[in-house]
Amino acid sequence: MRYRTLGAGTLRVGAVGLGCMPMSWGYSASQRDGESSLRALNAALDEGCSLLDTADIYGPFTNERLLARLLKERRDEVFLATKCGLLVGEQHLVANGSPAYVRRACDASLRRLGTDVIDLYQLHRADPEVPVEETWGAMAELVRAGKVRALGWCALDPHDRRRGRGAGGEHGRTLELLSRAQQVFPVSAVQAEFSVWSAEARAELLPWCEARGVGLLAAMPLGSGFLTGTLVPGGGFEPDDLRARHPRFTAEMMAANQPVVAGLRRVAARHPGATPAQIALAWLLAQGRQVIPLPGAKRASWVRENAAAAELTLTEWDLAEIAALPAARDSWR
Repeated sequence: MRYRTLGAGTLRVGAVGLGCMPMSWGYSASQRDGESSLRALNAALDEGCSLLDTADIYGPFTNERLLARLLKERRDEVFLATKCGLLVGEQHLVANGSPAYVRRACDASLRRLGTDVIDLYQLHRADPEVPVEETWGAMAELVRAGKVRALGWCALDPHDRRRGRGAGGEHGRTLELLSRAQQVFPVSAVQAEFSVWSAEARAELLPWCEARGVGLLAAMPLGSGFLTGTLVPGGGFEPDDLRARHPRFTAEMMAANQPVVAGLRRVAARHPGATPAQIALAWLLAQGRQVIPLPGAKRASWVRENAAAAELTLTEWDLAEIAALPAARDSWR
């Protein structure tokens, strides 16, 4: 595994990480298997994918408890990233950025994870009711207390697209908040949706990170599974799967977005043994040294396939063909 750095070069992690959410939350409950997930986690470390990304809301809480089983045996090999700031409400997710909550959430995550320090503690969502300086200041106190090594920001707000805002509006607000947080305490990593079919982060967010030595953690780098080429338009999802309600995953939109997968398959055909998923991840790695994809996976075989993308080098021809692919279409646009 090749390595990359976060936080102005002070934190070293594998070039490909692992998003742990699908093991416990957001995807079909019938496909969750703790033992299979544990094998996937071990495979990630075996392959050098040291950055494991979780959150207290995944489950809620069950994903952190799952990781605790791994950490008990292999804590020294893990760069542990978790999050606070997002709660499950009666109707929707609710942001909470109060300093008192941040402190309680960190202590609770440490207990569930069975560790005495979190390597990267991320704010899952900014609370519009609390000044970011107060929230970030409380998180900085956790670093000074030795409970956390570094701080990260999640720039993931699905409401921006639902309101019809473009990439500039979405990331313009993010950059404003990031700049305010940076004045309180250094931001080591920013997590945002970034993939072949959703590349808005390249315009402003990636340059901001590059200028400051901040890592850009690419969330949903495989388009929630679509870019693997294994999902069938109209195949349907179980009711508890978030994709069942996502406008990109209607039968109509999945059919309309097939040219993106077809393009990845054409590029993969020029690299013996490569898959569309590996091409999508290799493309992200080619966008800059700050980018670290966090593909989600529940099976060890998928983890190994994703990790191997770090060894793929795309040609200028490959990159040009991928650049010409259309952006994702959905009913919000």
